[in-house]
Amino acid sequence: MNQYKKSFYTLFFLFVVCITSLLDGSRVYAQTVKGYVYGIRSNGNREPLSFATVYWLGGVASVQTNEQGYFSINRDNSSSNDLIASFIGYIADTVRVIDFSKEIVFSLKEQNELDAAVVTGRQEVNLLSRIATIRTEVITAAGLCKMACCNLAESFENSASVSVGYADAVTGARQIRLLGLSGIYTQMSDENRPTMRGLLTPFGLGFVPGQWLESIQIAKGPGSVVNGYEAITGQINMEYRKPTAEQPLFVNLFFANSLRTEANIVSSLQLNSKWNTAIFGHFSTDPKAHDGNNDGFLDEPITFQYNFANRWLFAGDNGMQWRFGFKALYETREAGQLHLWKSNILNKGVNLYSKVGIPLKTPGTETSATAPNVALVVDYTYHILDSYFGWEERKYNATENTLFANLMFQFGIKEAHRFNFGLSGHYDHIDEELSPDFWMISPPTISSFDYPFSSNVTGHKEQSWGVYGEYTLHGQDKLLLVLGSRLDYNNLYGWLFTPRANIKYDFTENLIFRASGGKGYRAPNLIADNMGILSTGRLIRFDEHLDMEQAWTYGLNLTGYFTVGFGERSSLSFDFFRSDFTKQVLIDQERDKHYVWFYNLDGRSYTNTFQVDMMLEPIERLSILTTFRHTDAKVHLAGQGMVERPLTGKYKGVLNVQYATRMNIWTFDVTAQLNGPSRLPNFVDGDYSPVYPMFFAQVTRKFRDIDIYLGGENLSNYKQPHPIIDADNPFSRDFNASVIWGPLMGIKAYIGLRFTLWK
Repeated sequence: MNQYKKSFYTLFFLFVVCITSLLDGSRVYAQTVKGYVYGIRSNGNREPLSFATVYWLGGVASVQTNEQGYFSINRDNSSSNDLIASFIGYIADTVRVIDFSKEIVFSLKEQNELDAAVVTGRQEVNLLSRIATIRTEVITAAGLCKMACCNLAESFENSASVSVGYADAVTGARQIRLLGLSGIYTQMSDENRPTMRGLLTPFGLGFVPGQWLESIQIAKGPGSVVNGYEAITGQINMEYRKPTAEQPLFVNLFFANSLRTEANIVSSLQLNSKWNTAIFGHFSTDPKAHDGNNDGFLDEPITFQYNFANRWLFAGDNGMQWRFGFKALYETREAGQLHLWKSNILNKGVNLYSKVGIPLKTPGTETSATAPNVALVVDYTYHILDSYFGWEERKYNATENTLFANLMFQFGIKEAHRFNFGLSGHYDHIDEELSPDFWMISPPTISSFDYPFSSNVTGHKEQSWGVYGEYTLHGQDKLLLVLGSRLDYNNLYGWLFTPRANIKYDFTENLIFRASGGKGYRAPNLIADNMGILSTGRLIRFDEHLDMEQAWTYGLNLTGYFTVGFGERSSLSFDFFRSDFTKQVLIDQERDKHYVWFYNLDGRSYTNTFQVDMMLEPIERLSILTTFRHTDAKVHLAGQGMVERPLTGKYKGVLNVQYATRMNIWTFDVTAQLNGPSRLPNFVDGDYSPVYPMFFAQVTRKFRDIDIYLGGENLSNYKQPHPIIDADNPFSRDFNASVIWGPLMGIKAYIGLRFTLWK
């Protein structure tokens, strides 16, 4: 507790002394829009609005106007052409930018001049970014409403890039796969701050309410070095609802036939011209025990979750922006059998962050591409995970303290050259207690945290700090080149060098080529990364001197945009990505059926993924998304040589069709998935899992401020047969609930309501 208080006071001190600027810094784009924002008084007089906010629809960054109402903004993390201007006391306005060389003029009317009616356009739901340097798929707020999207894990049904499945048939933990590899190789980020590391890995996807989010960006391949040396396969970034959104109240209520109940509330408040805040609340529960296959085990755990967050934005007169906030979590899970083999899991923790700064020149004197900035980002997480599997003495308890800090300096030379330099690093202290019942040899009291692992030591203290530099070149609005590298020192693994390169070239306005390549590292958290192995009767064995994982990832993308039928929303994209591991820690259940082995890779390990995406709008208000991914994943396992990576689907196809009536009064969504076979471990009957489909549907009725939606998931009622091996003998060495390749729950019907109060 003393260490927790010390860390908290350290973070509070950093909050107070931070005097540097907040910026993204990881990408800069060639297209820049300039213009003015004016306010129209009720008497008809027009005057410039100083410090009005201008931002892209669905984008991350925003700029403020100067004293003359002037602004200059880059295309930053947004593929939308819709530019929005807002100011307290005035009606926000949206302009679709067609010609980037022309100045944009906004004329905002006073709030009391119109009734409270709100006019909304139709927003794209899933799109491929035109401007991002690396291949980026964006799931917008409208896309998050296409299905229930109770949490982040349920937000990827329409994406073939990301596959989501269960880690085991007991705990309900969800895991993703990107580029054919486990989600532990994907960097998860909360508005470009790394998250879901360490103890948050197994259940973190379920801790992010889907209705709290504004968008999700899925970036494939090695990205910017700004946020560290991880992100081997890519980055999934979450954007939350903003404090500047003129929505004082948003409520989402959800109820399913399984008795799952959920409530979300978000309130965005603009207190004055400088202070804005957003308050988030969440409650969800799965209170009923379900055993649809009659194997004696619950198909999903009984859960109760509470989530609360508060985010603040302070915008100073000199262009300073300070964003800070916190999130608190409490969740319980009861799983297993009702009377014999039981599991109970408790997660609770808090996250605090600060991003604060000031531009080094007066806003408006330079464009956002050349203006110098300094920024400091600090993020702290304290998390407790207490659990047992089978019986109360067979436990895994852990506590984590994590600190991330990033100091950035960014400047440009004319419009063509952009530089980003910085210092960043992280400190991770994971204190673990693993019951001797899981081990081949009973370990002594856990007190040592020295790596490499031996067969009787868990937990660790790891810290890594380094310097980085990144250069961005704009070449005549056609070429965008980003070169970056960083050098870190890790107290457990020594010096780490991370080079990365990304290139984007526009052959024409509608034909875009991308290439990327780079190296990534990852320190394994053996138990937290693989909690599914605790739902087995096997003993755990570690080889000594386990490595830090290292891999090179390369990718190519070609995307074309064209007009078919209505509008300009159609696109066709081809991807190829390859990941090659030079070092990897393997988790092998095939070496010996009585043990789970952790050992270093001795041979090759790679994945190749091919993907094609097509988006069409053949007639007005009808959109069609179809995507297909093929995965070739192989690894060298002890005693077997090169084999297909177990439980990795060979392919996945997705077809989504959406139709909306005029004014979006009715919206109809249908999604079909085709999931390919995956190789089964050699101790399971059969060589491959079967090919299986899944179907989803939802109907939404829109009223003035209320949306009512009704839908269903897994409408074909397909379930993996016998997901638990030797379920009748849960205390035997053959018991295994970790071999999961398909859905565990059958058909689910749900109804929900979304209420939005507009300012």
